[in-house]
This record gives sequence, structure tokens and C-alpha cells, in this order.
Amino acid sequence: MPTLIVTTREGEERSVEGEAGLSVMEVIRDNGFDELLALCGGCCSCATCHVHIDPEFAAKLKSMSEDENDLLDSSADRDETSRLSCQIEFTDALDGLRVRIAAED
Repeated sequence: MPTLIVTTREGEERSVEGEAGLSVMEVIRDNGFDELLALCGGCCSCATCHVHIDPEFAAKLKSMSEDENDLLDSSADRDETSRLSCQIEFTDALDGLRVRIAAED
């Protein structure tokens, strides 16, 4: 199983394993990170699964949809590394992906 490295809002870093094919949001949620709310359950209709992606992995991700971009515009913590974790499929190619859970809006 590929590994995901998650940094919490408090700066704690944890490595977790996730099943390829799940979304990054599902991997984070399934590994007990309660601060990632993911209120819409992965439907791309809120921004409560906002994370910051390690720039080293940016080229390995599919392009952001217009809907995802619009939702991220509502976040005060948005930057060039921002993505909605529900929109990123976790694959073997993303083994070692580092994400930081964004500040709560």
C-alpha cells in the first residue's frame, strides 16, 4: 500500500498507509484525522477537506477542475499548493505524498 504523510494543523507529522483508488480525503479520514471535516463526503461541494500539497508532487496530480478551483476561492488559507483532498485519487504513483491539513475557515 502506498504511504501518505500528513501534517496536522498543530504541526504533527504522521505516515499512514492508504489503499490505492481511494481519495486522499478518504485515506486521511480513515486513519483518524478528525480535523479534516470533509462535510460533503467527497462530492466537491464544500472546501472542508482542503489540504496543501508538497510541490514536489504537483506534477503528478490531475489538473484542478473549475468547481474545485471555485470552492478553494472561498478559503482564506488558499495558496498555490491548495487542493481539495476529495479530488485527488490516491495511487501507487503518489507513494510518499506529503499533505498539510489547511487551517479551518
